[in-house]
Amino acid sequence: MNLVTLTVDGRPVTVPEGASVAAAVATVTGVFRRSVRGTPRGPYCGMGQCFECEVRIDGRISLACLARATPGAIITTDAGTL
Repeated sequence: MNLVTLTVDGRPVTVPEGASVAAAVATVTGVFRRSVRGTPRGPYCGMGQCFECEVRIDGRISLACLARATPGAIITTDAGTL
């Protein structure tokens, strides 16, 4: 099994090649973003319909459940910057 290393909120994370960004984020935190009221949000549907797993991947807003972990990617989960 090949592994890839990426960064989630400044922390290096290693996951199996082909894993979703959501899986990588989940190894660091269960909070992907915060609602407008400040409620912590995490993945819900796992298929890109609910937008609860919205993160920044290399500076671009993406859905973590649909994106594949790529070597060297920089993931930011801070909802305040989205």
